[in-house]
Amino acid sequence: MHTKENSCCCSFEDYKMTTEWLLNQTNHRPKVAVICGSALGLLADGATNKQTFRYQDIPNFPVSTVPGHEGCLVFGTIEDTSCVFMKGHFHLCEGYSLCQVTFPVRIFKLMGVECLLVTNASGGICPDFKVGDIMIIKDHINLPGFAGQHPLCGPNDERFGIRFPCMSDAYSKDLRTLVLDVGSELNCSRFIRTGVYCMVSGPNFETIAEARMLLTLGCDSVGKTRGDRRMCFCLSDVTR
Repeated sequence: MHTKENSCCCSFEDYKMTTEWLLNQTNHRPKVAVICGSALGLLADGATNKQTFRYQDIPNFPVSTVPGHEGCLVFGTIEDTSCVFMKGHFHLCEGYSLCQVTFPVRIFKLMGVECLLVTNASGGICPDFKVGDIMIIKDHINLPGFAGQHPLCGPNDERFGIRFPCMSDAYSKDLRTLVLDVGSELNCSRFIRTGVYCMVSGPNFETIAEARMLLTLGCDSVGKTRGDRRMCFCLSDVTR
């Protein structure tokens, strides 16, 4: 049964208000969004014509409480492509709802973003991985989702997508291939991997038994909505 408790805490009017505020504050119309993981805010440094907004100044926007997350949106241009960077993101373990955790992604969709790049530092499980390897996510296991903690629970808003989205192609194969090709050109293939990412809620790290279980389930890396220790890349088309 649909109840108030499992309803989305953010209305479409909230998303629309935030989107319109940002579009009125900047001339940038980003087509690519990058969510920067822990200590990866430097990904925005290569952009030109930058414009920065602190999360606390953006209407309805959550505020990052994790050390090392600067907490701002950076609009800029990279090779004639307008981009927006999140320097700091949000986690369930901070006390936010999944609706709030995913709030920026829906804002990006309303702004016209077509490609989403998510980075994080996560814990490697696959015994073939080494510290410092880069893993491109090809699939995921959402453990909290099995227990009903899912951002799509509650009433569906068709303006963001269908009720039952297919997840067999959640991560763009074309973008994964592009990353591997570029990595090969840069002679980085020796530390670029592809694998399955497992999301847990945190905030504690996994026990030895839990890590062993996740490896048995086919997981290569694990993190708390975004991650903890090793770097991952998620490449996806923005649909929901």
